[in-house]
Amino acid sequence: MGPAASRHRGSGHRAALPPALGGGCGPGSVAAGDRDVEPRDGAAEEGAVSSPAPPPISGHQDTLDGLRAVAALAVLVFHVASAAGSITNPAGPRWLFNGGQVGVPIFFTLSGLLLYRPWAAAALDGRAGPRTATYLRKRVFRIMPAYWVVIVVFMVTAGRDHVADPVTWVSLLTLTQTYLPDMWWNGALGPAQLGQFWSLVVEVGWYVTLPFTAAVLAWYAHRVRTHDVGVRARRLLIGIGVYASLSFPWSVFMFVPERHTQMGLWLPRYFVWFAIGMALAVVTVWARLDERRPVAALCRAVSDSWAACWAAAAMLYVVAATPAAGPLSLQTPDMFWTATLHLVVFGLCAAALVAPVALAPAGQPALGAILGNRVMRFLGRISYGVFLWQLLIIVSWYDVTDRGFRGDVATDLPLLAAASIAAGTLSYYLVEWPVQRLTRRRDRARPAPARVPSS
Repeated sequence: MGPAASRHRGSGHRAALPPALGGGCGPGSVAAGDRDVEPRDGAAEEGAVSSPAPPPISGHQDTLDGLRAVAALAVLVFHVASAAGSITNPAGPRWLFNGGQVGVPIFFTLSGLLLYRPWAAAALDGRAGPRTATYLRKRVFRIMPAYWVVIVVFMVTAGRDHVADPVTWVSLLTLTQTYLPDMWWNGALGPAQLGQFWSLVVEVGWYVTLPFTAAVLAWYAHRVRTHDVGVRARRLLIGIGVYASLSFPWSVFMFVPERHTQMGLWLPRYFVWFAIGMALAVVTVWARLDERRPVAALCRAVSDSWAACWAAAAMLYVVAATPAAGPLSLQTPDMFWTATLHLVVFGLCAAALVAPVALAPAGQPALGAILGNRVMRFLGRISYGVFLWQLLIIVSWYDVTDRGFRGDVATDLPLLAAASIAAGTLSYYLVEWPVQRLTRRRDRARPAPARVPSS
């Protein structure tokens, strides 16, 4: 694609966006296959004022693959430590494994960043947003085929006693298992071998509601008739802040007038984690569009401070691993204050990890070396498969060896990690990648959405 076009409108120059933006991420998606061509920096054009390079807003970003790998491995370590009984063992520092739950807010933040970004661009630049039907179709084909394979394998192996139960089949195949009370499995998470899918239920719920959420935010951003990108961006950020705040009254309803544990597994509780990524999406698009770019300088300052941000994330991780942020187990928080601290601390930890990467200019060398190397890119590419298969492998291993809650993380983790990575690799190359190729062939025939005049 050629240089991004510049045009003068009202309060300042703005660079036009490329036709397609971003891709999905999180437990339900992988950015590989959502590739666009990144436009050349508008500051390079004749007459532009030199300023810090803004973060990319399209194309494949290898460093985000690396973050996805970090999230998947954190969740894997947490699940192995939980099944081995290490987290609840008071001896030594093994309770620190409890912080591996941070993988979930990282996934949600990445989804908010990459999936909301096209709608943020539409709200700020007047470009048509994604077609809802096309967006939902892509999400279905990205998530469900590989997930359905896991469900079928589970039902004919560990779940064979319930293979004739249509309610079990329907609830698992439609990702509605956490909404159904009094099922045959113990606890609200679902069958032990599929317990991680509560977060996929949440993510799918967010996918479904995102077009409506984006429409409401765009309506609010355009309530003030202005061509100033900064005004619209600030209004989007205000709206996203309100959206995030809804998580906290929902946490109250989890305990008042009585405790409803299952509500802790539903989407409204996690608005705040998705909102972190959505806010980052607005900032990245704003930095790209506004050629005066004070926000671009802010992005560069945050990305240059990646080491300090990650040090803060490490300290937040330690706090998140303690009982102050919830039980040292797979259970949901046991009181309002721990539920609130859980949201805040884990959310801040994810923000400190993701923000320097999301706001960095393309080709940032240090982040590229750490997160964008070949190993991290590969692990990020297969991370959805690792997420899908890990608990079926882990629980089955401890059942076969009869060492549930009596395992040894030091010896079990390498074996179970290798098995999960192998399963994730097979899932990617046998199911996910072929489906992505088929969907892309269909999408190539579709024209890019036309620009909608800004109001």
